[in-house]
Amino acid sequence: MKGSTIVLDQWKGREAAALLVDGQLEDLLIDADLPRPGSIYRGVVERPMKGQGGLFLRTPDGNAFLRQVKGLSPGDRLLVQVTGYAEPGKAIPVTNRILFKSRYAIVTPGAPGINVSRQIRDDETRDALLEIAHDVISESPLPEGAGVILRSSAHPDLADEVMDDLLAMSDLARAVLADTIGDAELLVEGDGPHALAWREWVGPADLDDAEGAFDRHELGETIEALGKARVALPSGGSMLIEPTSALVAVDINTGGDTSPAAGLKANIAAMRDLPRQLRLRGLGGQIVVDPAPMVKKDRRQVESVLKAALKAETTETVVAGWTTLGLLELQRKRDRVALREVI
Repeated sequence: MKGSTIVLDQWKGREAAALLVDGQLEDLLIDADLPRPGSIYRGVVERPMKGQGGLFLRTPDGNAFLRQVKGLSPGDRLLVQVTGYAEPGKAIPVTNRILFKSRYAIVTPGAPGINVSRQIRDDETRDALLEIAHDVISESPLPEGAGVILRSSAHPDLADEVMDDLLAMSDLARAVLADTIGDAELLVEGDGPHALAWREWVGPADLDDAEGAFDRHELGETIEALGKARVALPSGGSMLIEPTSALVAVDINTGGDTSPAAGLKANIAAMRDLPRQLRLRGLGGQIVVDPAPMVKKDRRQVESVLKAALKAETTETVVAGWTTLGLLELQRKRDRVALREVI
Protein backbone atom coordinates (compact mmCIF):
# COMPACT_ATOMS: atom_id res chain seq x y z
CA MET A 1 0.00 0.00 0.00
CA LYS A 2 1.51 3.30 -1.11
CA GLY A 3 1.52 6.48 0.95
CA SER A 4 1.52 7.19 4.68
CA THR A 5 -1.05 6.11 7.24
CA ILE A 6 -1.28 7.10 10.90
CA VAL A 7 -2.92 4.40 13.00
CA LEU A 8 -4.28 5.30 16.46
CA ASP A 9 -5.46 2.55 18.78
CA GLN A 10 -4.76 0.73 22.04
CA TRP A 11 -2.08 -1.92 22.46
CA LYS A 12 -2.60 -4.29 25.39
CA GLY A 13 -4.55 -1.60 27.21
CA ARG A 14 -2.07 1.19 26.48
CA GLU A 15 -2.56 4.15 24.17
CA ALA A 16 -0.54 3.56 21.01
CA ALA A 17 0.17 5.13 17.62
CA ALA A 18 1.86 3.71 14.52
CA LEU A 19 3.14 5.34 11.35
CA LEU A 20 3.06 3.24 8.19
CA VAL A 21 4.88 4.34 5.05
CA ASP A 22 4.21 2.31 1.90
CA GLY A 23 2.97 -0.50 4.15
CA GLN A 24 6.09 -0.62 6.34
CA LEU A 25 6.08 0.33 10.02
CA GLU A 26 8.27 3.44 10.32
CA ASP A 27 7.47 4.66 13.81
CA LEU A 28 5.70 3.35 16.89
CA LEU A 29 4.66 5.05 20.12
CA ILE A 30 3.26 3.10 23.09
CA ASP A 31 2.41 4.78 26.39
CA ALA A 32 4.37 3.78 29.49
CA ASP A 33 3.68 3.97 33.22
CA LEU A 34 6.27 6.71 33.68
CA PRO A 35 6.24 10.53 33.67
CA ARG A 36 5.93 11.59 30.05
CA PRO A 37 8.57 13.74 28.35
CA GLY A 38 7.23 17.30 28.07
CA SER A 39 5.52 17.17 31.47
CA ILE A 40 6.04 20.34 33.52
CA TYR A 41 6.42 20.28 37.30
CA ARG A 42 6.67 22.83 40.03
CA GLY A 43 9.53 21.10 41.80
CA VAL A 44 10.95 21.66 45.26
CA VAL A 45 14.75 21.74 45.56
CA GLU A 46 16.01 19.07 47.93
CA ARG A 47 19.80 18.89 47.76
CA PRO A 48 22.70 19.60 45.41
CA MET A 49 24.66 16.73 43.87
CA LYS A 50 28.25 17.54 44.71
CA GLY A 51 30.75 16.94 41.94
CA GLN A 52 28.10 16.72 39.23
CA GLY A 53 26.96 20.34 39.04
CA GLY A 54 23.28 19.55 39.50
CA LEU A 55 20.61 19.01 42.12
CA PHE A 56 17.67 16.84 43.07
CA LEU A 57 14.12 18.14 43.18
CA ARG A 58 11.00 16.63 44.68
CA THR A 59 8.03 16.11 42.36
CA PRO A 60 4.71 14.28 42.85
CA ASP A 61 6.13 11.45 40.73
CA GLY A 62 9.44 11.02 42.56
CA ASN A 63 12.82 12.68 42.57
CA ALA A 64 14.02 14.57 39.50
CA PHE A 65 17.59 15.51 38.61
CA LEU A 66 18.50 18.86 37.08
CA ARG A 67 21.98 19.29 35.60
CA GLN A 68 24.23 22.33 35.55
CA VAL A 69 22.33 24.76 37.73
CA LYS A 70 23.57 26.98 40.54
CA GLY A 71 22.27 29.53 43.03
CA LEU A 72 19.38 27.45 44.42
CA SER A 73 18.83 26.33 47.99
CA PRO A 74 16.81 23.49 49.53
CA GLY A 75 13.15 24.45 49.67
CA ASP A 76 13.26 26.73 46.61
CA ARG A 77 10.53 26.24 44.00
CA LEU A 78 11.47 25.77 40.36
CA LEU A 79 9.55 25.02 37.17
CA VAL A 80 11.11 22.12 35.26
CA GLN A 81 10.20 20.00 32.24
CA VAL A 82 10.79 16.28 31.73
CA THR A 83 13.31 15.64 28.93
CA GLY A 84 13.13 11.86 28.71
CA TYR A 85 11.99 8.71 30.43
CA ALA A 86 13.65 7.85 33.73
CA GLU A 87 15.82 4.75 33.65
CA PRO A 88 15.08 2.08 36.28
CA GLY A 89 16.28 3.21 39.69
CA LYS A 90 17.23 6.70 38.48
CA ALA A 91 15.70 10.16 38.92
CA ILE A 92 13.47 11.77 36.30
CA PRO A 93 15.65 13.82 33.89
CA VAL A 94 14.46 17.44 33.73
CA THR A 95 15.49 20.85 32.44
CA ASN A 96 14.61 24.37 33.53
CA ARG A 97 14.55 25.48 29.86
CA ILE A 98 10.86 24.94 29.31
CA LEU A 99 9.21 24.77 25.89
CA PHE A 100 5.50 24.89 25.08
CA LYS A 101 5.22 22.86 21.90
CA SER A 102 2.31 22.09 19.59
CA ARG A 103 1.99 21.04 15.96
CA TYR A 104 2.62 24.45 14.44
CA ALA A 105 4.23 26.59 17.13
CA ILE A 106 6.72 26.49 19.98
CA VAL A 107 6.69 29.18 22.68
CA THR A 108 10.20 29.65 24.09
CA PRO A 109 10.41 31.32 27.53
CA GLY A 110 13.74 33.07 28.02
CA ALA A 111 14.43 33.17 24.28
CA PRO A 112 12.64 36.20 22.80
CA GLY A 113 12.03 36.75 19.11
CA ILE A 114 9.66 35.58 16.39
CA ASN A 115 11.22 32.95 14.17
CA VAL A 116 10.29 30.49 11.43
CA SER A 117 11.76 27.01 11.09
CA ARG A 118 14.86 26.92 8.90
CA GLN A 119 13.29 24.03 6.99
CA ILE A 120 10.88 26.56 5.45
CA ARG A 121 13.08 28.18 2.80
CA ASP A 122 10.56 29.99 0.61
CA ASP A 123 10.79 33.71 1.44
CA GLU A 124 7.13 34.46 0.68
CA THR A 125 5.99 31.64 2.94
CA ARG A 126 8.30 32.80 5.72
CA ASP A 127 7.07 36.38 5.45
CA ALA A 128 3.42 35.29 5.50
CA LEU A 129 4.00 33.16 8.60
CA LEU A 130 5.81 35.99 10.37
CA GLU A 131 2.86 38.25 9.62
CA ILE A 132 0.48 35.69 11.15
CA ALA A 133 2.62 35.45 14.28
CA HIS A 134 2.85 39.23 14.66
CA ASP A 135 -0.93 39.55 14.31
CA VAL A 136 -1.54 36.96 17.03
CA ILE A 137 1.04 38.40 19.42
CA SER A 138 -0.26 41.95 18.98
CA GLU A 139 -3.64 40.79 20.32
CA SER A 140 -2.38 38.22 22.86
CA PRO A 141 1.17 39.08 23.96
CA LEU A 142 3.63 36.33 24.81
CA PRO A 143 4.92 36.05 28.39
CA GLU A 144 7.63 38.58 29.15
CA GLY A 145 10.98 37.48 27.73
CA ALA A 146 9.45 34.67 25.64
CA GLY A 147 9.62 34.10 21.92
CA VAL A 148 7.99 31.85 19.37
CA ILE A 149 9.12 29.49 16.62
CA LEU A 150 6.74 28.54 13.83
CA ARG A 151 7.46 24.92 13.00
CA SER A 152 8.07 23.33 9.60
CA SER A 153 4.48 22.03 9.52
CA ALA A 154 3.10 25.60 9.57
CA HIS A 155 1.87 27.15 6.30
CA PRO A 156 -0.08 30.29 5.39
CA ASP A 157 -2.84 28.10 3.92
CA LEU A 158 -3.38 26.83 7.46
CA ALA A 159 -3.55 30.31 8.96
CA ASP A 160 -6.51 29.61 11.26
CA GLU A 161 -4.95 26.43 12.66
CA VAL A 162 -1.58 28.14 13.13
CA MET A 163 -3.21 31.07 14.94
CA ASP A 164 -5.21 28.75 17.20
CA ASP A 165 -2.08 26.76 18.05
CA LEU A 166 -0.05 29.86 18.83
CA LEU A 167 -2.83 31.35 20.97
CA ALA A 168 -3.22 28.09 22.90
CA MET A 169 0.52 27.77 23.57
CA SER A 170 0.80 31.45 24.54
CA ASP A 171 -2.11 31.18 26.98
CA LEU A 172 -0.71 27.98 28.47
CA ALA A 173 2.76 29.50 28.85
CA ARG A 174 1.42 32.56 30.67
CA ALA A 175 -0.60 30.43 33.08
CA VAL A 176 2.18 27.96 33.85
CA LEU A 177 5.01 30.48 34.20
CA ALA A 178 2.95 32.40 36.76
CA ASP A 179 2.21 29.27 38.83
CA THR A 180 5.35 29.25 40.98
CA ILE A 181 3.92 29.19 44.50
CA GLY A 182 3.00 26.00 46.32
CA ASP A 183 4.20 22.47 46.93
CA ALA A 184 5.52 20.07 44.31
CA GLU A 185 2.87 19.67 41.61
CA LEU A 186 2.33 18.40 38.07
CA LEU A 187 1.28 21.49 36.11
CA VAL A 188 1.19 20.07 32.57
CA GLU A 189 1.21 16.42 31.56
CA GLY A 190 3.27 15.58 28.49
CA ASP A 191 1.52 14.43 25.32
CA GLY A 192 0.56 10.78 24.92
CA PRO A 193 1.08 8.74 21.73
CA HIS A 194 -2.06 10.01 19.97
CA ALA A 195 -1.26 13.69 20.60
CA LEU A 196 2.41 13.13 19.73
CA ALA A 197 1.46 11.51 16.44
CA TRP A 198 -0.67 14.55 15.54
CA ARG A 199 2.08 16.91 16.65
CA GLU A 200 5.20 15.28 15.24
CA TRP A 201 4.22 13.11 12.26
CA VAL A 202 3.78 15.87 9.71
CA GLY A 203 3.02 15.55 6.04
CA PRO A 204 0.11 14.09 4.08
CA ALA A 205 -1.19 10.87 5.63
CA ASP A 206 -4.39 8.89 5.92
CA LEU A 207 -5.77 8.45 9.43
CA ASP A 208 -7.24 5.27 10.87
CA ASP A 209 -8.41 5.77 14.45
CA ALA A 210 -11.47 3.52 14.45
CA GLU A 211 -11.71 0.66 16.92
CA GLY A 212 -9.54 -2.29 15.93
CA ALA A 213 -7.21 -0.21 13.76
CA PHE A 214 -4.08 -2.12 14.82
CA ASP A 215 -5.72 -5.43 13.94
CA ARG A 216 -6.84 -4.12 10.55
CA HIS A 217 -3.26 -3.21 9.68
CA GLU A 218 -1.93 -6.49 11.13
CA LEU A 219 0.37 -4.64 13.51
CA GLY A 220 0.20 -7.25 16.26
CA GLU A 221 2.69 -9.66 14.70
CA THR A 222 4.96 -6.79 13.66
CA ILE A 223 5.13 -5.43 17.20
CA GLU A 224 5.68 -8.86 18.71
CA ALA A 225 8.55 -9.44 16.25
CA LEU A 226 10.21 -6.26 17.52
CA GLY A 227 10.51 -7.94 20.90
CA LYS A 228 12.80 -10.55 19.36
CA ALA A 229 16.51 -10.06 18.66
CA ARG A 230 16.68 -11.39 15.10
CA VAL A 231 15.98 -9.17 12.09
CA ALA A 232 16.01 -10.77 8.64
CA LEU A 233 17.89 -8.77 6.00
CA PRO A 234 16.99 -8.52 2.29
CA SER A 235 20.47 -9.78 1.48
CA GLY A 236 19.68 -13.16 3.03
CA GLY A 237 21.68 -12.45 6.16
CA SER A 238 20.43 -11.34 9.55
CA MET A 239 21.01 -8.78 12.27
CA LEU A 240 20.73 -9.52 16.00
CA ILE A 241 19.87 -6.55 18.20
CA GLU A 242 20.36 -7.36 21.88
CA PRO A 243 20.12 -4.68 24.60
CA THR A 244 22.10 -5.24 27.79
CA SER A 245 22.34 -3.16 30.96
CA ALA A 246 25.44 -1.38 29.62
CA LEU A 247 24.91 -1.13 25.86
CA VAL A 248 23.03 -2.34 22.81
CA ALA A 249 24.92 -5.05 20.92
CA VAL A 250 24.25 -5.45 17.19
CA ASP A 251 25.65 -8.54 15.44
CA ILE A 252 25.44 -8.82 11.64
CA ASN A 253 25.61 -12.23 9.97
CA THR A 254 25.71 -13.30 6.32
CA GLY A 255 24.18 -16.75 6.66
CA GLY A 256 25.70 -19.50 4.54
CA ASP A 257 27.87 -17.31 2.30
CA THR A 258 30.88 -16.09 4.30
CA SER A 259 32.69 -14.31 1.46
CA PRO A 260 33.77 -10.65 1.89
CA ALA A 261 31.29 -9.66 -0.83
CA ALA A 262 28.43 -11.25 1.09
CA GLY A 263 29.69 -9.56 4.25
CA LEU A 264 29.64 -6.14 2.61
CA LYS A 265 26.16 -6.75 1.21
CA ALA A 266 24.81 -7.78 4.62
CA ASN A 267 26.49 -4.84 6.39
CA ILE A 268 25.03 -2.32 3.94
CA ALA A 269 21.53 -3.81 4.28
CA ALA A 270 21.83 -3.73 8.08
CA MET A 271 23.03 -0.11 8.18
CA ARG A 272 20.09 1.01 6.04
CA ASP A 273 17.61 -0.53 8.48
CA LEU A 274 19.40 -0.04 11.81
CA PRO A 275 18.07 3.49 12.58
CA ARG A 276 14.49 2.31 11.99
CA GLN A 277 14.99 -0.75 14.15
CA LEU A 278 16.44 1.29 17.02
CA ARG A 279 13.59 3.80 16.71
CA LEU A 280 10.87 1.13 16.73
CA ARG A 281 12.48 -0.74 19.63
CA GLY A 282 13.01 2.45 21.64
CA LEU A 283 16.71 1.74 22.12
CA GLY A 284 19.41 4.29 22.88
CA GLY A 285 22.63 4.85 24.80
CA GLN A 286 25.84 3.21 23.62
CA ILE A 287 25.37 0.99 20.57
CA VAL A 288 28.13 -1.33 19.38
CA VAL A 289 27.89 -2.96 15.94
CA ASP A 290 29.86 -6.12 15.12
CA PRO A 291 29.74 -6.22 11.31
CA ALA A 292 29.95 -9.29 9.14
CA PRO A 293 33.49 -10.01 7.89
CA MET A 294 34.54 -7.62 5.11
CA VAL A 295 37.75 -6.05 3.88
CA LYS A 296 38.89 -3.03 5.89
CA LYS A 297 38.67 -0.62 2.96
CA ASP A 298 34.88 -1.15 2.84
CA ARG A 299 34.35 0.35 6.30
CA ARG A 300 34.03 3.86 4.89
CA GLN A 301 31.22 2.78 2.54
CA VAL A 302 29.34 1.03 5.35
CA GLU A 303 29.68 4.05 7.62
CA SER A 304 28.46 6.36 4.84
CA VAL A 305 25.34 4.23 4.34
CA LEU A 306 24.59 4.46 8.07
CA LYS A 307 25.07 8.22 8.17
CA ALA A 308 22.77 8.64 5.16
CA ALA A 309 20.09 6.56 6.91
CA LEU A 310 20.46 8.70 10.05
CA LYS A 311 19.73 11.94 8.20
CA ALA A 312 16.00 11.34 8.51
CA GLU A 313 16.24 10.77 12.27
CA THR A 314 14.93 13.34 14.74
CA THR A 315 16.65 11.61 17.67
CA GLU A 316 20.22 12.78 18.18
CA THR A 317 22.60 10.00 17.12
CA VAL A 318 26.38 10.29 16.91
CA VAL A 319 28.53 7.87 14.89
CA ALA A 320 31.66 7.64 17.05
CA GLY A 321 33.67 5.55 14.59
CA TRP A 322 35.51 2.25 14.43
CA THR A 323 37.37 0.58 17.28
CA THR A 324 40.73 -1.14 16.92
CA LEU A 325 38.87 -4.46 16.94
CA GLY A 326 36.71 -3.44 13.97
CA LEU A 327 33.50 -2.60 15.84
CA LEU A 328 31.40 0.43 14.90
CA GLU A 329 30.23 2.55 17.83
CA LEU A 330 27.22 4.88 18.04
CA GLN A 331 25.72 7.02 20.77
CA ARG A 332 21.96 7.58 20.58
CA LYS A 333 19.88 9.74 22.90
CA ARG A 334 17.44 7.79 25.07
CA ASP A 335 14.13 9.50 24.35
CA ARG A 336 11.77 6.54 24.69
CA VAL A 337 11.07 3.59 26.93
CA ALA A 338 12.49 0.40 25.46
CA LEU A 339 9.71 -1.45 23.67
CA ARG A 340 10.52 -4.66 25.52
CA GLU A 341 9.47 -2.96 28.76
CA VAL A 342 5.95 -2.13 27.55
CA ILE A 343 4.91 -5.11 25.38
